Order: sequence, then structure tokens, then C-alpha cells
Amino acid sequence: MSTVATVAPRRATPIAAALLVAGIVLATLTEAIASTVLSLGRGDIIGDTYATPDEFAWLDIGYTSLKLIGFIAAAALIDRIEPRRLVIAATLVMGLACGLAAMTARLELLVALRIVQGFSGGVLLVGGQAMLFLAYPRSRQPILQALFAMGSVVAPATIAPALQGWLIDSQSWTWIFFSVVPLALVAAGLLLIADGPMPERTAPRRFDWIGFALIAVTLFCATYVLSQGSRWDWFEEPRILWLTVIGIAALLTFLGQQLLARGQGLIDVTLFGSEDFCFAFIVSFVAGAALFGSAFLIPAFAVSVLAFTPTDAGQLLLPSGALFIGALLIAAYLMQVRRVPPVATVPFGILLIMAAMWMLSGSTSDSGADDMMAAILLRGFGLGFLFLSITLIAFGHLDRRNRAAGIGLFNTGRQLGGLIGVAALQTLIDHGVVANGAVLGANLSAGQPAVVERLAATTAMLTAKGMDAAAAARAAAGLLGRAVTGQSTVIAFDTAFNAVALLFVIAAPLLVAIKIGLSRYAKARAAPREAKASQQENRAVRLLYGEHFSDPGVHTWPCAGDYDPVLIPHIAPRTQFATQLLCAGCMGNEHQPSHPDRANADRRQS
Repeated sequence: MSTVATVAPRRATPIAAALLVAGIVLATLTEAIASTVLSLGRGDIIGDTYATPDEFAWLDIGYTSLKLIGFIAAAALIDRIEPRRLVIAATLVMGLACGLAAMTARLELLVALRIVQGFSGGVLLVGGQAMLFLAYPRSRQPILQALFAMGSVVAPATIAPALQGWLIDSQSWTWIFFSVVPLALVAAGLLLIADGPMPERTAPRRFDWIGFALIAVTLFCATYVLSQGSRWDWFEEPRILWLTVIGIAALLTFLGQQLLARGQGLIDVTLFGSEDFCFAFIVSFVAGAALFGSAFLIPAFAVSVLAFTPTDAGQLLLPSGALFIGALLIAAYLMQVRRVPPVATVPFGILLIMAAMWMLSGSTSDSGADDMMAAILLRGFGLGFLFLSITLIAFGHLDRRNRAAGIGLFNTGRQLGGLIGVAALQTLIDHGVVANGAVLGANLSAGQPAVVERLAATTAMLTAKGMDAAAAARAAAGLLGRAVTGQSTVIAFDTAFNAVALLFVIAAPLLVAIKIGLSRYAKARAAPREAKASQQENRAVRLLYGEHFSDPGVHTWPCAGDYDPVLIPHIAPRTQFATQLLCAGCMGNEHQPSHPDRANADRRQS
């Protein structure tokens, strides 16, 4: 990107800094609420809009696909619009779209508004995070990125479901959209008052409309296939098959077009020259699958197996938000104050998430919130360490020209990882329920004593309550079948919890191998450049001081008293001249310059 930005707000006061950060965090909260509105309000919205499940699916597809497209387009917008103004505009558009969505029950209009919400949400997330990197130095980023993660990661995973469950039970789904409006107004007001970073701009490069169209088709097809594939048994449905083919073709065409663009395409290919960004980009898929996958599994298990209300299901994850925030702050303290490298906390976060998912795999139909709470809290603690670490690894060493593009790609990877994780877990549960039901049903033959005793006891109980004997017998058989289905569902969810834990068991060694491979590749690429730089340095030394320096790599350096100490670190920064070398005979105090013509040497220095 062609944008070169300053690193400080125009008015670097504590109040201005607090207003800027608060405005950005509140803006991300609007996206957190809008992105999760369908998780608990699905049934209510379908009832009020008279939509079929296929029609309702477009509310989710439209939002998610345009959010991904917004991630990609945000860097080009930041290149043309001041980041603060861009975030304010996106936040106000989000608030307006949510306000209109709360006042209509027309499905077509809701789909259009969800598309607007998705694009504005993607833009404000990338713009807000990029603004924090532009406005403040790298040393303050751990705590700032921890605060940003509270709105962008913690809120949609914990706080938003609890708020939505309470609003649905006490009011209606429209109040979820209404709740975004005041947040958007307050966030925009704070950002208007605060002074954001003022980039020094050059002419932006030409926007790659062909690449944008290709990646938009790719992301739309990926969103539709991943979100609807399990409902249609994947490639058994021709629509899913054709969209997969179209998406892959568009992706391959896009990659080829970007290579031919020679640095002028939609994607800034210089990002992948950073070892840290490449590693974090790969990890973002795994982290997204763990975050969104577990956030899908826990409320779904609570509602479908434990018969929780939407409020109870939403509040189930709320305590983990406190541990999530605590882990973010602890990790920020370790990295900012104790100078712990971000990569050091990644294994710790992975181990905690693995342990939490393993603990949840032992849940039964008799489990309650208290039985699951320890694992849920452990999950939140692990996610806090993992997400802050990979964020700082990804963006810590990017320059200001390509950081916004890197943030967009990183968020795209995390969102796609979440879609893949949820789709895989949903498919695993659906197939598991059927397979487990078949296995359990095959072991329940009519002649088994336990089955006969169970049916007789249930029939007698129903008859005692006044039911006809024949009807009681049929009802008893139905209740037994329901119990089998319930146990099949429990086993399927336990298998899904185990699958998330196994994801890290498989991914952890692969990620370590990838990190080692990227490090070796980076060193191999850097070796020729360092050798060339060393040769140029040696040549410069000889030009400055003549052949007195025979070989900088050998200990034949003259006394440092012969030369200007200001120039020494620049001439040989990686040699013993990086420190003040002194002649063993004179200790640099009485030594006479050994060069025959110091005046000529001084002229050569200049």
C-alpha cells in the first residue's frame, strides 16, 4: 500500500488516547452483537418473517460473505480515506442498518441490511485495529491489542450471546438490533472527539477491480458451501458441488492474476515475506476453528441436550468472558512489562484449550451448568493467551505500508477457520446422531428382559395416570425411542468435543514444524543479503581508511584512537569495532595516529 502514516495522534494527551481506544472498542462491540444475532434468535426470526430455513439462511450467508469481502477491501479504503473517518462512517452505517433491521419483518429487506452490516463490520474491525497500530508505538501494543480483543473476540464469544438470550426471553429479537444503535452513536461520538493518527498520504495505487471481483466470488462460494453443506449432505446436492467448483476456479484464477500483477494486485504479496506473519496466518485458521467451534458446541449442547432456555444458554459462556479478559491482561503484562516474547504463551494457550475440550467430552444428559463450568472457564483462559500472542506475532514486525492488508488477511483466515470448524463439527454431530442411534437401536430388541421391563414400567406409570392401556404401550415405546435419540445426541456431542481437542493434538506438532521450516527458510534467504552487505561494508572501510584494514574478519584492526568514534559503529556494526577498541600499548590515550595522512583520511570520511 502507498500510505505512510505517522505514529502519534495529533493531541497526545491521556484523555485523547482513552477516548480513541474507548471509541474503537465500542465500535467493535456493534459488530460483535450484529454478527451473533442469529445464533439464539433463529427460531423467533423465522416465525416473524414466515421464512423457510433456506430463505433464512441468506441472512447468515449475506452477512458473513460480505464481512469477509470487507476484510479484503478495508486496506484499499484505508489507503484512500483517513482511518478515523473510515471507522466512524462504518460504525454509523452499522448502527443505521441495525436500526432499520429492527423495524422490518420483510425478509428481502433484512437480507439487504445484513449485507450492509457485514461489509461495514469487516471494514470497522480492520480499520480500528490498524488505527491502534498507527497511533501508538510497538511497545504499547500488547495492552492496546488486549483491549481491542475484548470487543472483537471476547464479546461475540461470551458477552453477546448472554445479552441476546436475555433480550429474546424478555423482549424480542428486534431489541438485539436496537441495542446496536446507541452503541454505534456513542462510539462515533467518542471517535469524533478523539484525535486519530494523521497519515501522510501519497497517491494511492490503482484499485484491482478484477482481483476484487474474483476474491469476492471465492469468498461468497466458500461461505455458502461451508455454512450450508451439512444441511444438504455436502456434494450430494448439485448446488453445493457447483459452487465448490466455481469457488476453486475463482481462487486459482485470482492467485494467478495476483502473480501476474507484479505487486500491483489486490493483495500485498510482500506480507508473505515476513516469517512471523506467515506463521500467524496459518495459526489463525486453527485458532478460528477452536474459538468458533467451541462457541457453537457449548450453547448447542446446552439447548438441544440439557434443554436450557436461550438466556441460560447465553449465560453459560458469560463467566468464561471474565477469564478470557483476565488472560488477555496477564499476557499483555508479560509481553509489555516482562518482555516475554509472544510465541512463548502460544503452547500454554493450546494446552488449556485442549484440556477444556477433553473435560467437556465427559458431559451427559444429567450434566448441569456447574458440571461444565470448570472446563468453560479453562477454555476462556486458554483463548486469551492464544489470541493475543498470534495477533502480536502477525503484526508486530509489519511496516505501516502493508499492516492494514495484513490485518485484513489475518481476520479472513480466522473467520474462514471458524466456518470450517463449525461446518465440520455440525457434520460430525449429524452423522454421529444417526450412526449412534443405529447402533443403540440394534441392541434394543423386543425380547430382551431389560427392554421388556422398561416398557412395562413405563406403560404401568402412564396407565396409572389415566391413559388407555393401548395408548400407554405406544407412548412407552415412543419414550424409549426418544431416550435412545437423546443418548445418541449426547455421544455425538462428546465426540465433537473430543474432535476439537484432537485438532490441537494434530495441529501442534505441524505448527511447530511449520515454524521451524519458516525460520530456516528466512535464514536461507537472509544469508546472501548479509554476505553482500558484509562485502559492501568491507569495501567502504577500505575506501575510507585505505588498506590499513586488511580483513575485517581477522583480528588485525588498528587502534580505535585513529578514527572518529562516531563513524565506527556505522562502519563495522557487527565486528569488534562496535565497541571502542584500544591499542594494548597506549589504551587509546597517548596513541599517535598510525595513518600517514590523517587529513586525507578525514577528507575520505566526509
